[in-house]
Amino acid sequence: MLKFQGAFTAMITPMNPDCSVDYEGFRKNVKFQLEQGIDGLVPLGTTAETPTLDELPGQEEDKLISIVMEEVKEFERSTGKHIPVILGAGSNNTKDAVAYCERAKKVGADAALVVTPYYNKPSKEGIFRHFEAVSKVGIPVIVYNIAGRTGVNITTDTLERIAGLPNIAGVKEASGSISQMMDVIARIKSKKTDFAVFSGDDGLTLPLLSCGGDGVISVVSNLAPAPVVEMVRKGLEGDFAEARKIHYRLLPFFKAAFVDGNPTSIKYAMSVKNMPSGPCRLPLVEVTEAAKKVIEDALKECGL
Repeated sequence: MLKFQGAFTAMITPMNPDCSVDYEGFRKNVKFQLEQGIDGLVPLGTTAETPTLDELPGQEEDKLISIVMEEVKEFERSTGKHIPVILGAGSNNTKDAVAYCERAKKVGADAALVVTPYYNKPSKEGIFRHFEAVSKVGIPVIVYNIAGRTGVNITTDTLERIAGLPNIAGVKEASGSISQMMDVIARIKSKKTDFAVFSGDDGLTLPLLSCGGDGVISVVSNLAPAPVVEMVRKGLEGDFAEARKIHYRLLPFFKAAFVDGNPTSIKYAMSVKNMPSGPCRLPLVEVTEAAKKVIEDALKECGL
């Protein structure tokens, strides 16, 4: 199974002013990521506003998948470098999550990102069985633990059971707890060395790397992939003095990129830099005037 490591971008879905998908803008963003040296891409996650996208065959989600796979394959042909694509495949309906994983496998994605079933608030056994079902599809699965959005934390003992299933390749850890992340590394990664532990919070990437983590699935790298890649690489190489410099340079933007929600804040930041972004679809709305100033000030402070 492929070892996942580095800086991966949780990509936004740019919209036109009428909130239709800006496909050419998305293609431009993918090209930008690849040119800037990103290690991997994660389309159709939460940051992509996937719950609002049309998933009928041949419609919005399929078109976005086609674009990212086309651009990545072309980049790989021209450079000889493999860029993993981890395709969002989460649902609070296990049957749908299985279908999304099957889609990811069919289109040639390297892995599927599967979030804890949200709203339902399943028990530990229910969480385990959910991931047991998606693990049978036959594509590597990155577990996405984010209690702040799902209402349920995947405890380390439950993740330990899940990691014992076939095709479980790692975890995107967004519990916000470094203590829990260290437990995951100590109890799971130490025994299953190809199990990737990614930060799901840009601001916790450096601490996680220092504890033995593998990188980040980043929101900030939508706008600034190169410095995020450099920070992660320095951390993985053990050069924490340099990694720390980049971390503190970017810290104001790590905070500002979530000041008024996600992806509303990163989309506004990208619009300030004239990158394809556009509005968000309801129920998300434009950031407040106060948030705009925080974001603009952070971009200037960070030199972005």
